[in-house]
Amino acid sequence: MGSMGFVGFASLSCTGALAEVNAEGAPAFSGTADYYADCFHGKKTASGQLHDKTKLMAAHRSLPFGTNVKLVNRRTKKSCVVVINDRGPYTKGRIIDVSEEAARKLGLISGTRLVDGYIVDSRTSIDE
Repeated sequence: MGSMGFVGFASLSCTGALAEVNAEGAPAFSGTADYYADCFHGKKTASGQLHDKTKLMAAHRSLPFGTNVKLVNRRTKKSCVVVINDRGPYTKGRIIDVSEEAARKLGLISGTRLVDGYIVDSRTSIDE
């Protein structure tokens, strides 16, 4: 991830304005999700952490590093909580890119899916 482009990644096309809300409230954002390509595994992210495709990580343009976001697949209702540790995506129409593990939990491995994103909390550290 980091300063590299997001070729072969997840995509989220934003259908709503970003606003911090509880996981119990309205979604902070909605859009089409997919996941990072394998070539980013082990690469440094914008936060300084290494991208690990086996962890629940994601990239967002403006959410603070360490923010926990609950993503919900609209069709299947599968969900997981990811931590924001990178910037991006840089492709028009995308709002978030997720790790392979998050994609598996959300049912995104076979293609893109509509998801809703809920701000769970914002931590000051992402080293947990």
